[in-house]
Amino acid sequence: MTQTFFGQINPPARLLMGPGPVNAHPRVLRAMAADMLGQFDPEMTDYMNQTMDLYRQVFMTNNRWTLLVDGTARAGIEAALVSLVEPGMKLLIVRAGRFGLLLSEIAQRIGAEIVTLDLPWGEVASLEQIEDAIITHRPHVLACIHGDTSTTMAQPLDGVGALCRKYDVLSYVDTTATLGGMEVATDRWGVDVVSSGLQKCMGGPPGSAPITLSDRAAEHIFARRHVEAGIRGSDTTDGTRARIPSNYFDLAMVMDYWSEKRLNHHTEATTMLYGAREAARVVLEEGLQARFARHAAASRAVCAGLRAMGLELFGGDAHRMTNVTGVYIPKGIDGEKVRRRMREDFEIEIGSAFGPLQGKIWRIGAMGYNAEKHKVLLTMGALETVLRHEGHGFAAGAGVDAALAAYND
Repeated sequence: MTQTFFGQINPPARLLMGPGPVNAHPRVLRAMAADMLGQFDPEMTDYMNQTMDLYRQVFMTNNRWTLLVDGTARAGIEAALVSLVEPGMKLLIVRAGRFGLLLSEIAQRIGAEIVTLDLPWGEVASLEQIEDAIITHRPHVLACIHGDTSTTMAQPLDGVGALCRKYDVLSYVDTTATLGGMEVATDRWGVDVVSSGLQKCMGGPPGSAPITLSDRAAEHIFARRHVEAGIRGSDTTDGTRARIPSNYFDLAMVMDYWSEKRLNHHTEATTMLYGAREAARVVLEEGLQARFARHAAASRAVCAGLRAMGLELFGGDAHRMTNVTGVYIPKGIDGEKVRRRMREDFEIEIGSAFGPLQGKIWRIGAMGYNAEKHKVLLTMGALETVLRHEGHGFAAGAGVDAALAAYND
């Protein structure tokens, strides 16, 4: 049998200006090259504690239970839902894009009773609509997406937590696409559980899901605690509610692991913890407000550049995410050919779309390490060149000039 060893991994130096993942910050990659430690080594558990403190600041919260779920951002989503929602429990989901639908997909597998507040892709829910849905359905848990990259819209969340507490509803928000790039004001929003990922505005690789839980949510989840047989002690006390049906995504056990108990659950993903810790350090050293402003400036430049090329943006400006922009593909232009030429001629990736928007829009991201002036201008210049060669007419240089002007305003 012929053996094939392939070559060393040597990916092209591609500029990832799509909806994510984006290029990781070099400091994060360097941190991930550090050596292993045992999971109960004092230095390792100290790194875990430091990471909890760093992400409290990133999530803008005082929540004690702020930690990492090992896995991509979806691991955080699934851990939150499987730990909050018991089989047969009523879950209200705000759905206005692909990732709202994902919440339903996960909840169906849990066995939740799902009720929905459905909106056309590109719209957001008002506080009044959310309250009406809560009054109508009387759910136990509300779940929604902060920034849905499938529609490039951001759901306003001020007042949602207070509304949920008014009706004794637990609340969950996915901030995969916004943490580190837009304000994720956990305590001001008053929501109970917020999860995220590293691969977008945080400027890290996929593989770790930061999550924060209120004391109220933690109490509910600990009431479902069931410690596995191999690590039970004589003083172990299980909860009184239905056991969480996933072992790996059991947040009660994960929280025990991250607590002073250090009750073993899984082997912490050491390299990912190093990367998540460094990503948070980069964010906080820049400063949250400065970082939000940098992403907003990149968004203004992208929007100005696209409009100067005679392109129409998807969705309204009032609720546009500041890190991903949707733009209609011009009539007569092959959207996938443009993406291929961007990639092959310029080593720049922009995104396609899902569902009802597939083949209709491109999604252009400027996130984390890539929300930089020169990277936005390079992307606008490349897109200009490809579009003109593909027959979409406008004044050469118009997009770059407009993007540059937006930065200089």
